[in-house]
Amino acid sequence: MYSKNYRYKSGEEKNNDNENNSTGSDITYTNKEKEYDKNESHEKRDMSKRGFDIEKLSFQIIEDEIKQMYYQSSNFNDDEHHYVAGYNELEWSIVRRVIHATADFDFAFKNKIQFQKDAIRSVFEAFANKCNIVTDVDMVLSAISKTSLKKIGLNAVCHISDGDLAIRAKETNMTRAELAMRKSLEEINGGIVCIGNAPTALLEVVKMVREGIARPKLVIGVPVGFVSAPESKVELTRTDIPYITNTGRKGGSPVASSIINALMLLYQNM
Repeated sequence: MYSKNYRYKSGEEKNNDNENNSTGSDITYTNKEKEYDKNESHEKRDMSKRGFDIEKLSFQIIEDEIKQMYYQSSNFNDDEHHYVAGYNELEWSIVRRVIHATADFDFAFKNKIQFQKDAIRSVFEAFANKCNIVTDVDMVLSAISKTSLKKIGLNAVCHISDGDLAIRAKETNMTRAELAMRKSLEEINGGIVCIGNAPTALLEVVKMVREGIARPKLVIGVPVGFVSAPESKVELTRTDIPYITNTGRKGGSPVASSIINALMLLYQNM
């Protein structure tokens, strides 16, 4: 297994480093890595420099390890290793954040993140229109960057904990996730759906699209689980709605929130 030692250096240690190594780590970032995030800074992100440097170091580790994995599995140009698994530069920057949030490289391999061809363009249009973001569970909502929401002027909502849904779920034998999607119809139209937990929520959105009543600008559909999770993702890919999803059982709230957070950062850096 490929490994390399990385360590965040203290301020005192960094003072003794070469002036060209301004990352706060014992490695120098590659030119390609800088291109991904050339418009980012800790001030722009409202982060401490230490926190920002640690994040950047994490990204460098991901870049180095994914490069090594692909050296072992296929032949590709060393200068273009960031275009792994068929991703373009923008797509890879999103997948990289998913790996950063989960420490799971399967999201570039076995459980690969998939992008519908118009997904990024469509979500940027939604951002420009100050859209709503609808999540399936409170965990996804909580993990969405409030700083990015404020800067872009977006509204994020989740109805799954609304008191009336528990009663209606018992009466209708539907899940609260399904009912929450129905209740969010007005916010879904022209907005973004971000699902990381409930396959039934994703299947309900697909059903609403097929009924002709829902037209989201993007569906992020990465529910986790053993019952209907892979199947719900397949059904999403059979719609004409822009989507970001992945294959298999893996997914979850950290995956969904990291995707929407990455998209918002990309939009701010355009």
